[in-house]
Parts: sequence; structure tokens; C-alpha cells
Amino acid sequence: MKLTREIKTAILVIASILLFIWGYSFLKGKDLFNSYTTLYVEYDSVEGLAPSAPVTLNGLVIGKIEKISINPNTGSLLVELQINTDFPIAKSSVATIYEPGFIGGKQIAILPNFSDKNIVEQGDHLKANVQLGMTESLSKKLVPLQDKIEKVLANADNLISGINNVLNKKTQEDLKKSLAELSKTMEQFHQASAGVNSMLADNKAQINGAVSNFNKVSSNFSKISDSLNKADLGKTVKSLNTTLTKVNGIMTGLEAGNGSMGKLLKDDVFYNNLSKTSKELELLLQDVRLYPTRYVNVSLFGKKNKPYKTPNDSISKVKK
Repeated sequence: MKLTREIKTAILVIASILLFIWGYSFLKGKDLFNSYTTLYVEYDSVEGLAPSAPVTLNGLVIGKIEKISINPNTGSLLVELQINTDFPIAKSSVATIYEPGFIGGKQIAILPNFSDKNIVEQGDHLKANVQLGMTESLSKKLVPLQDKIEKVLANADNLISGINNVLNKKTQEDLKKSLAELSKTMEQFHQASAGVNSMLADNKAQINGAVSNFNKVSSNFSKISDSLNKADLGKTVKSLNTTLTKVNGIMTGLEAGNGSMGKLLKDDVFYNNLSKTSKELELLLQDVRLYPTRYVNVSLFGKKNKPYKTPNDSISKVKK
């Protein structure tokens, strides 16, 4: 059977049309020779997400976004997914919008729920979730930082303005004078330090001798301390405390009038008698000194005794 030119032309045109349709679908990411499972996810916002963006499962591309439409009733965005995989995806799986990098744009990652055994079917809806991208996360962190930087700049501007107001021409001159005087003071301090160093160098031998003497004194003091420690100072102190206790008892007895000394201190009669006896003894000694012949009479040649004379008035008055 021979094909006419018209049939050949029709076959060529139909093949071209089919090839064009297949190529257009392939460029859009849709393979006409593979079967897809269509799933839906509803989001409040899909900023940065575009049709034909890949759909991944644990980083593996298993489909693409077919289209994004607006729900006229709720105003939410309905995303249509075309999935081509043999991996069982549960109905409770979560479709998360994320940003893999700064350039690639946003994608959808399906987080499967392995505990759910209900597998999705054609036209099912998945749970929606939005994960902040790197740009959005960085932007949210930069906004507070920008506010803080603006506040710091404002404070710095106020500080600089205050410094400019304070550092007028007169203040600058005074500050220069203060710095010059400080420089002179530091130079004088340097000279004084050099003088001290020189003095220390000149008297190094005397300083060493003084240090040696101090070491000797310290050594002697250590020996004295050891001697005191060996002398049983505690026992000596204990004996001294015992002696002081006895002395305290004696003093207490004297104050109470016990014993001769106590009576002498406390008994007025005993004191008066003792005082009278002392006076009489004094008169007797005075009379012996003035008239010794009254008491001692030694005569080698038989001399007669002189008649007795009464003591003078002073002695008699004292005796009375």
C-alpha cells in the first residue's frame, strides 16, 4: 500500500504537534509518559514559591509544583503538587515550604509520618507548614540589630556634640597646658627614679649588710622563741597563777582582820596600845640617853650616887 503525499504530510504534521506538546510539557517539568499523583496543600502565604519548583523528600526530588491558585472564599493559596514516587507517603505528612539557599528559591519538602499507615491517594490534602528561609531569618535578626545600631549612633552623636560643646577653645588650651605639665612631671619623676636607682647602687653594700643583720636578728629571735618554748613557759605561768592566788588569799585575810597584821590594820585598840607602847619606849630611851647614871652606876673608888632628878618638862609632857 502506497502512502500518498497528503497522508505523509498529515502524519508529519501530527507528529510535529505531538513532539511540540511533549517538548513544551517537558520544559515545564511534566513528563507525559509518567503517571503523577496530584496532592494539594493550602498556605496562608507562599512568598517566593513559584510553579515548577521541586518537591523533595529527604532531599530527593520526587515531584514539582504544578500551579498555585487563590481560594476565593478564604483568600488562602492552594498549591497543587504532582508527585511521582513509589515511597509510601502518609496522609498526615507535612508539606513544608523552605529555602535551601540564597539563590535557588523556595521549595516544598514533604516530612513523612512513618507511624501513619494511611497512604495518600489522588487529590488528598497534606498539612501545611512554613519554615523561615535563611534570608528571612537573617532579616528578622538584623532588624533588632539595626534598631540597636541606630540608638548607639544617636547616643554617639549626642556624645560627640557634648564633647564639642565642652572642648571649646579655652578648654583645649587648658588641656594642652595640663598635658605639658604632666609631661614635665613625668620627666621629673624619671629623674627622681634615676636618682633613687643611683643611690641604691651606691649603698648596695650597706643595704646588703642591713639585710644580713636583720637575718641574724631574726635567727636569734627564732632561737629565743625556741628556748622559751623548751623552758616550759606554761608551767611557770601556772605556778605564778598559784602564787598570785595565795597572795590574794592573804590580802583578803588582812582586809577581814584575821591574824596580827589584820588586827593591826582593823583593830583600833590594838593600834592605840601599840602606839602608846612605842611612845613610852621612846621616852625611856631618851631618859637613858640623858641620865645614864640612873640606870647604870659603876664606881671604882666608892663614889656616892647622885640624887635622882625628875625628867625635864619636855619628857614629862611627852610621857603624859
